[in-house]
Amino acid sequence: MDIEAYMQQLGANARTASRAMARAGTDTKNQALHAIAEVLDGERQPLAMANKRDMDNARKNGLEAALLDRLELTSGRIDGMIEGLEQVAALPDPVGEISDMNYRPSGIQVGKMRVPLGVVGIIYESRPNVTVEAASLCLKSGNATILRGGSEAIHSNQAIATCIKRGLQSAGLTGDAVQVIETTDRAAVGKLVTMSEFVDVIVPRGGKGLIERISREARVPVIKHLHGVCHVYIDGQADLDKAHNIAFNAKTHRYGVCNAMETLLVAESVAESILPSLAASYTEAGVNMRGCEAAKNIIITTGFPCEAASEDDWHEEYLAHVLAIRVVKGVDAAIEHINMYGSQHTDAIVTENYSIGRRFLNEVDSSSVMINASTRFADGFEYGLGAEIGISTDKIHARGPVGLDGLTSQKYIVLGDGHIRE
Repeated sequence: MDIEAYMQQLGANARTASRAMARAGTDTKNQALHAIAEVLDGERQPLAMANKRDMDNARKNGLEAALLDRLELTSGRIDGMIEGLEQVAALPDPVGEISDMNYRPSGIQVGKMRVPLGVVGIIYESRPNVTVEAASLCLKSGNATILRGGSEAIHSNQAIATCIKRGLQSAGLTGDAVQVIETTDRAAVGKLVTMSEFVDVIVPRGGKGLIERISREARVPVIKHLHGVCHVYIDGQADLDKAHNIAFNAKTHRYGVCNAMETLLVAESVAESILPSLAASYTEAGVNMRGCEAAKNIIITTGFPCEAASEDDWHEEYLAHVLAIRVVKGVDAAIEHINMYGSQHTDAIVTENYSIGRRFLNEVDSSSVMINASTRFADGFEYGLGAEIGISTDKIHARGPVGLDGLTSQKYIVLGDGHIRE
């Protein structure tokens, strides 16, 4: 396959499709989403067969159990894809929304209108259900999209792509609005992220290595986060019952997710009161604790195991049963630690002091900052976005969970009645 020619054709198709999608009304887009759901429901057997090919190949290639689990397309996950399509169809359409209209002294009206980004390139790993999630969000926000899933899911993604195309066409939309790259050649990714004449934004979803590569090579804007080094700080004026529940949930609710807590910070005034009970809960949950000298001494004295933390631990996104713990003097030290070692993803404070909580909100430079809540709430669905394409820790355009609004931009609109500038 001539990768250069193939990707150029995909890009040209997507650019043409993006103009048609920008004209599509809400009813048409929703009709397409419902139609895709119906096609997926009717094609369960072909989807299962395609996924079996991927699973068999993955086992032969020694893919680890966790990745095999993400790759598998069970009946329940097909149900989830269908439900997700219906949920996106039910969301308000942001395209065409006009805001901030006001009259200027000249007599003209000036405001902003929300518009699609155009062509969105999405690069992701393993999970074939991401193909439907990404396609549905791009479709509802009026964008065309080029999707590149992991090579291990090539047959599953192609089967899903066929269903999506059928659903689009049945609603009177072009099948080129959602294109899934058909080759596993890595050169296709390299080309996708440099086609600035066709692609308006890239969204990488995957491990740190993938995202670093995309960020390094891309010639178009990238919506991304490299990793999630999330913190919970237990303040000296915290309700310790709340603190225990939040710190435990933030770490143990799910381990392999970007909004799981990786470092626990505890004010020294309450460290001896809260760390023993937390250490007991973490030990029972199988969490390997790594503490600063003060934290380690408190935990070991209480009778629970704790390793000495190294400088590297403060930077680490474990995505596993490992937690770094540091005792700090107070909120100033906590904020300093987070802004030095954090990844600007999600950080939380537990405190009953309003002023301290407000300081934390103002001074912690992350895409989500919380008071008295688990970091696990940093999620598009939990934020009321309905769904998300990913989390952004960038400061331009979209920040935090990226939902439908994040896949649109705004342009200024001016309304006049023969006005001319004097």
